[in-house]
Amino acid sequence: MTSTVPNAVQHADERQPPITMFGPDFPYAYDDFLAHPAGLGQIPATEHGTEVAVIGGGLSGIVAAYELMKMGLKPVVYEADQIGGRLRTVGFDGCDPSLTAEMGAMRFPPSSTALQHYIDLVGLETRPFPNPLAEATPSTVVDLKGESHYATTVDDLPQVYRDVMHAWNACLEEGADFSDMNRAMRERDVPRIREIWSKLVEKLDNQTFYGFLCDSESFKSFRHREIFGQVGFGTGGWDTDFPNSILEILRVVYTEADDHHRGIVGGSQQLPLRLWDREPQKIVHWPYGTSLASLHVNGEPRPAVTRLHRTAGNGITVTDANGDIRTYQAAIFTAQSWMLLSKIACDDSLFPIDHWTAIERTHYMESSKLFVPVDRPFWLDKDEETGRDVMSMTLTDRMTRGTYLLDDGPDKPAVICLSYTWCDDSLKWLPLSANERMEVMLKSLGEIYPKVDIRKHVIGSPVTVSWENEPYFMGAFKANLPGHYRYQRRLFTHFMQDRLPADKRGVFLAGDDISWTAGWAEGAVQTALNAVWGVMHQLGGATDPTNPGPGDVYDEIAPIELPED
Repeated sequence: MTSTVPNAVQHADERQPPITMFGPDFPYAYDDFLAHPAGLGQIPATEHGTEVAVIGGGLSGIVAAYELMKMGLKPVVYEADQIGGRLRTVGFDGCDPSLTAEMGAMRFPPSSTALQHYIDLVGLETRPFPNPLAEATPSTVVDLKGESHYATTVDDLPQVYRDVMHAWNACLEEGADFSDMNRAMRERDVPRIREIWSKLVEKLDNQTFYGFLCDSESFKSFRHREIFGQVGFGTGGWDTDFPNSILEILRVVYTEADDHHRGIVGGSQQLPLRLWDREPQKIVHWPYGTSLASLHVNGEPRPAVTRLHRTAGNGITVTDANGDIRTYQAAIFTAQSWMLLSKIACDDSLFPIDHWTAIERTHYMESSKLFVPVDRPFWLDKDEETGRDVMSMTLTDRMTRGTYLLDDGPDKPAVICLSYTWCDDSLKWLPLSANERMEVMLKSLGEIYPKVDIRKHVIGSPVTVSWENEPYFMGAFKANLPGHYRYQRRLFTHFMQDRLPADKRGVFLAGDDISWTAGWAEGAVQTALNAVWGVMHQLGGATDPTNPGPGDVYDEIAPIELPED
């Protein structure tokens, strides 16, 4: 994908190994672990059939439950709402069921190699996602301060955008050793990755994204920083991330997480739903034909968890919304961590105090979307005067910020994501209903495309979400603030429980907010696999010597520890 402000370094040719989102904090090859014929490990036969609570039926919870089941354990999944979490795909009332909207995750980079393992496993297809100036995007309009620019490549934009592109490229090279790190990650050169990253963590943990830009000679121009914030790189404007830690941004650009995105045909929620129903060919203890659905009454997860506490013998006791109480030797918690502070009554003894502090300090970002179904991809019509597309993928400083055009062919109904916003831009929509939001969005887009009557093409009611208003989420995804590295390290490394007192073991944290790459489904998968290793280890199991798991090699690649952690 060519972004509005592309990354500095040309992507390596296809003869080189694919980059993967496995670092730089914990450069473990999860994709190799998953692909190995020996599998993820075994547990003693005496533990077969042991129940393990899995709290949260999002991608992380379903992946963890699926792998535990294959080992011969009995995962008991608790889900407060619906399987999928922030992989949420919805339809439009009264419209063709093939028309769907991705309310959460909608675009996935090829560097999400562990995620891709499961996409392939359940037989889902992907296709290029129409990001700004991507090859799959017919055209892009950048509209700032009332001035619009039409482009099919970055060369079609005014010189100032290329100046900003070069400033960002130089900033990454000057301040973050971008070329060296990108090369080391592509070659999976773990010693070099750790050498570069160790210095950067110590140097930059207290720095904001915006401060990082301001410290660069390349970004001395406020106008350049403003344009960069409004238009950004890869997927659009990044000014909503300006207060966050620059380490968060570097993780994204090093791993090419913002490049070459693909969408899942038919919707991303199919992935956890298909895993829920999947009958693995290789399974221990359970008869062939067993699935997660078949291990649950009526094929449904248990309801929301309302209480978690410890009982005699270091048991983990779970109370659900039906009042049922069950005690487990181990539990995996994959819901957003703030649920442990509010929706779920918890004993302080569940975690060490430093982990509670890290949970409480977790910083979530808001996010809103609104979609409408339309009769056809009318945006591909040509303007008689200019010969251009009558409407384009749109980046703007108006209320809508990012507008995406999604179609399945020229003669089929299509979908417009009228607006995708984050943080303060998301909060501006919060008081408005779906219809009120649509009216404001149509007005803004009408100012950019005065000759286009979008409304006449709309064939159904809009659907919307504000993740900060969702009762079981309270935000879209985690984003560390400066100084939060130590907190994130505690959460990510929690699966290594031999280091904890015996009365603090048994609950394993997972989910993308526990990962180093929050907001990406890859992080949900990776932490699920960490938790699976942790449960297996606690129950006396082990990996095959030819396929060591993340805990087996932990001491060699453990995340860098800062003073006073």
